[in-house]
Amino acid sequence: MSTLKTVVWPRVILFGDSITQFSFQANGWGADVAHRLARKCDVVNRGLSGYNSRWAKLLLPRLLDTTSSADNNIAAVTVFFGANDCALQDKNPQQHIPLEEYSENLRAITGLLSSAGVPADRVIFITPPPLHEPAWEKECILKGHPLNRLNSAAGQYAEACVQVAGQCGAAALDLWTLMQKDGQDYTVYLSDGLHLSQKGNQFVALHLWGLLESRVADLPFILPYWGDVDAESPESSLLGDQ
Repeated sequence: MSTLKTVVWPRVILFGDSITQFSFQANGWGADVAHRLARKCDVVNRGLSGYNSRWAKLLLPRLLDTTSSADNNIAAVTVFFGANDCALQDKNPQQHIPLEEYSENLRAITGLLSSAGVPADRVIFITPPPLHEPAWEKECILKGHPLNRLNSAAGQYAEACVQVAGQCGAAALDLWTLMQKDGQDYTVYLSDGLHLSQKGNQFVALHLWGLLESRVADLPFILPYWGDVDAESPESSLLGDQ
């Protein structure tokens, strides 16, 4: 009896904090990517709400099984941390990560991905978006806390993220800069001053696809188009090498 060959989908991994975790919600940027890549690869959400780059660096080896053939077939990885790292140390010490360490953590993540078979040219760093302080302050007060983030600090971490990407040979999507370009009203991209609104998700999806498309352009359509299946002998169409 012949052994059937398992169909293995390549993977695109979305690794980040809550902005990534929430990206599979209706109209989310991750859902948009998954829709675009249906029948070409699996888009895997590894967003972890509240996490920072220090925790991400520690955890990443547990998320990559290098003994699995599926894990060795990674088409691209997005790395989207910084919104929690940039929390003010005196107001939110649990999530805050010093700027220099943030940069080192991103470099370490690139190295861990490389050791798992994902070269830097398949990695896309995404900077934290801008922060609308009045809106986020309302959220903080509702939870009994003072304002714990500043847009200027988010900008410093965004700049560091872009610099590390350039040094490592990875791509960078600089949301902090793009969303404020030409003095536009960036608040429309945020739902609560920090997380993305529907427009913000659309913005990320559009600009991310511009970087991701070239990295997945050569992925084939997996399994035959239904109209190409031999109705008289579907086995010949469906149980082949593809």
